[in-house]
Amino acid sequence: MNITFIIPIAFALALDAFSVAVAAAGFLGRLNKRQKFRLSFHFGLFQFMMPIIGWTGGVTIVSYVEKWDHWVALLLLSAIGIKMILDARHAELTRFSKDVTRGLTLVGLSIATSIDALAIGFSIGLIKGAILIPSVIIGMVAAGMTLTGIYLGSYLSMKFGQRISVLGGVTLIIIGLQIVADHLHII
Repeated sequence: MNITFIIPIAFALALDAFSVAVAAAGFLGRLNKRQKFRLSFHFGLFQFMMPIIGWTGGVTIVSYVEKWDHWVALLLLSAIGIKMILDARHAELTRFSKDVTRGLTLVGLSIATSIDALAIGFSIGLIKGAILIPSVIIGMVAAGMTLTGIYLGSYLSMKFGQRISVLGGVTLIIIGLQIVADHLHII
């Protein structure tokens, strides 16, 4: 597999991670180093692992997961997005008390932003391509794009305050809807 082919794929796969990172940083405001690391590391790790899982999963597993993966992504992103919108209504009290870079929320976001990488791994497996180098590139690009999104989201949060949390929640829901639209070939 040619690296000039993998890099654009890696950036395309990382766009969801970037958008979610902007929304998460907008919700939290200024993130500390641990939060930045956790979000970037997990998004990068899941983007790295999913192609490998897809590559090894085979036709049976991928065809089964492919039937509902977009709905899972929509459900996870919408639930987190709605929670962010509702929490933004409670001013500064809840704004910094809900850390989306921890626990099941972090895992849910990581899965939701990396499901498409599963299909990429499966596609690479179909053409009998090597998976390790493409997966490393995909993971590194996702981690870098996530970190970039965090800085942008933090800046926007400082500039626009609570309103960016609402926008971030709406953005997560729109990303989920876009994933479903892409899978159903609506757009």
